[in-house]
Amino acid sequence: MGKKVKKEVEPPPKDVFDPLLIESKTAATVVLMLSSPEEEVLAKACDALYKFASKGDENKMTLLGLGAVEHLYKLISHEDPIVRRNAIMVFGIMASNHDVKKLLRELDVTNSLISQLALEEDVVIHEFATLCLAHMAVEYTTKVQIFEQGGLEPLIRLLSSPDPDVKKNSVECIYLLVQDFQSRAAVRALNVIPPLLELLKSEYPVIQLLALKTLEVISKDRETRIILGENKGLDCLLKILETNEFSDLHVEALAVLGNCLEDVCTLQLIQQTGGLKKLLSLVGVSTVPDIQKNAAKAITKAAYDSENRKILNEEEVEKCLINLLEIDNDGVKIAAAQAVSAMCENLASKRAFGLQGIPQLVQLLSSDNEEVKEAAVTALANLTAASPSNASAVAEAEGIEPLVNTLNAQRDGAIANAATVLTNLATQEPFRINIQSCGIMSVLAKPLCSTSSQVQSKAAFAVAVFGCDADARTELRNAGGLGPLIELLYSKDEEVRRNACWAVMVCASDELTAVELCRLRALDVLEEINLSTGRKNNFSEAALEKLLDNNLSQKYSQMGYLSSSNIITDGFYDYGQIKPGVKFLSLEELSMQELTDRRAVIFINAKPQEDLAVEEKAQDSSYEQTILSPSISRKGSREKTSSMVSPMEEKQELSGQQCSLSKSGTREKGLRYYTLNYIKGKGKKEEEKSKEVTQITSKVQDEIHLENLHWLPPPDFILLDYINDVSKTILPLTTTREQVVALAQFVADKMGGPIERDKLHDFSWELHISEIQFELKCNVVPIGKVKKGTFYHRALLFKVIADRIGIGCSLVRGEYNRAWNEVKLVDDSPQGVAGLLLPPQEYIVDLMFEPGFLIKQGSAEADQYKHI
Repeated sequence: MGKKVKKEVEPPPKDVFDPLLIESKTAATVVLMLSSPEEEVLAKACDALYKFASKGDENKMTLLGLGAVEHLYKLISHEDPIVRRNAIMVFGIMASNHDVKKLLRELDVTNSLISQLALEEDVVIHEFATLCLAHMAVEYTTKVQIFEQGGLEPLIRLLSSPDPDVKKNSVECIYLLVQDFQSRAAVRALNVIPPLLELLKSEYPVIQLLALKTLEVISKDRETRIILGENKGLDCLLKILETNEFSDLHVEALAVLGNCLEDVCTLQLIQQTGGLKKLLSLVGVSTVPDIQKNAAKAITKAAYDSENRKILNEEEVEKCLINLLEIDNDGVKIAAAQAVSAMCENLASKRAFGLQGIPQLVQLLSSDNEEVKEAAVTALANLTAASPSNASAVAEAEGIEPLVNTLNAQRDGAIANAATVLTNLATQEPFRINIQSCGIMSVLAKPLCSTSSQVQSKAAFAVAVFGCDADARTELRNAGGLGPLIELLYSKDEEVRRNACWAVMVCASDELTAVELCRLRALDVLEEINLSTGRKNNFSEAALEKLLDNNLSQKYSQMGYLSSSNIITDGFYDYGQIKPGVKFLSLEELSMQELTDRRAVIFINAKPQEDLAVEEKAQDSSYEQTILSPSISRKGSREKTSSMVSPMEEKQELSGQQCSLSKSGTREKGLRYYTLNYIKGKGKKEEEKSKEVTQITSKVQDEIHLENLHWLPPPDFILLDYINDVSKTILPLTTTREQVVALAQFVADKMGGPIERDKLHDFSWELHISEIQFELKCNVVPIGKVKKGTFYHRALLFKVIADRIGIGCSLVRGEYNRAWNEVKLVDDSPQGVAGLLLPPQEYIVDLMFEPGFLIKQGSAEADQYKHI
């Protein structure tokens, strides 16, 4: 019998389980399941995580902390479509969290998401992949990634998806992407307009809204607007505006239409089809501020083109805008005022607004909203430009005071345009006076300090316009506006610098202001500007000249020349040729210096005695009101004296002893001292005046309170006598030539007489001047004290007296103590040519060798006189 063989049954594989249901109530366990190799487990884990993440942002943060995002990232490209779908669903829902988006960017998930947008993919994958991309496209870096990785084309394709969620997510993502100009050009090339217009027919308002928002952005490009018109997009927009049930879309539709209206052809087309009239009618009846605002913005965009402005004017758009100015909504007022600004480039519109719109704009200047104020004043600036009638309308609407107040506004645009309106009004004299009475120059001091070049330029221009009035210049000076004005001369902005130079030129017409400008180093800055070919301008050169013309002491010191129109008055002094970089000191500062061996400063002050008495009386009666002579106006110094004169000092001075006008001295002491010295050594004529002078001196000694007094230069009674004598003896002469010759002889006689050429070196004028300086204990010498004067003393005296009696002459400084006067005289007609008027010839007046001899300019004798 054979053996029975027992058949063995093979056991099942050890790693295979029967189907097992796994449940977990902890997120951590589910996240661990994402590492499972089983597709069913992965799908169920993703589904569970989707439900968990959907419950709130806190759950999303929990999953982020558990590392779920990294696991899910690996699964969005899984070969199983269910796992892939569920993983992308979790991504889509979690991507709304900021921290999750940050990690997704680091993982560079966009490329994987874009790959899921293929047509063959499940619609749920499309939905959540586009949702995730839309969440991420908020960030600029992700926009760039989507664009560079070719995400636009599949997104545009999905605009035609049958699923509304896919459409919504896709158009939202496209809207975010086209914020960048590269994407705008790309979507145009990918023919995005037709599918977007199709979305306007959607039954879902959110899709319509996103489509309009996208159209509004891309229609900023002219090429896109053309395509939009070719696809009858304007009809779609107008249809939305005409449909009441689409009222929630009107604002966005107007925004798109506003872009389209920028093109003349489009505006003409809308006008021809009656669409423009419908649009304006819609704005007129609407009570929705956003619609009114967007309509005004649409008009503004269209009005940038001159042809468009004509079309809008034909449709009487001005009435619509004037009505909008009265709407009780700041946003609407701003948009309407901006539209007025744009439209008033059209002259017909400007006239229309002038008749009706200006009062409304003036009222807006008092608004508490700074943007409203800025928009209104900008419109007024454009309306009043080159329009006297509109400027009058602003004044009639009582707009001057609000405009001046607007110079204190918080926005630079408001300040700049307020200054512009005021300067536009100032072209009419009554308005300029009215504006000045509101204290505009004081108010302008602050805008001059602005950091905005626009404000600086307009403020400086306003100073130039209003500075033609002496009171206005005083107001600006007292308000501290000159310092900031000079700072603007340093500006790198050409317009600011030019207007500042213009303002300085105008302000320099005033002697006190000119002196203050010089003290603030305006001359130095202007000289520096004029040395630069890139920075100088016509006004900088004119400002420098004007400044010096009203500060002749400094002009002669710097330039060594005074023309016949530069009239020397009391207070002038010859400081000598100043070196570059050396501060030009005032006469008061020079008089307070200790005696030195430097060249004497020769000053002019032929103030009549009766004027001095009146001035001293005025100073004694009021500490704060001092009658300043022209000489004082040049100095601008307001230093006060502090020491008093004792009875002993008075006794010493009255006995003829000298008194030093040093740094420690006082104006009173100096005045008494100079007065006494003029009396000493004078002839009988001077002695006859001693009583009157003594009375004046006594009044100075006994009645003047030294505190709170302005410094005054001592009078030069000898020079006053010179001028009186010349007025009696030389002024009556019949011809200018005779007057010039006689005056030259008079000057030479008072300054030491004629000098032989070969004995010029023996003429010890230097010792004589030194003796006067030592006698006065001061470097400042009145010209009347000089009895032995050389070229520059005589030339100065000749110019001073000539100016007083009306002889036109110039004063020129040469080298080596040379100076001379040049006069223009008409020669007698040649014999036999009766009545022929010849041009004047220029002569140098000899004051040294043959006083009165006239040397023709340009001759060898003239060169010899200048340089020998």
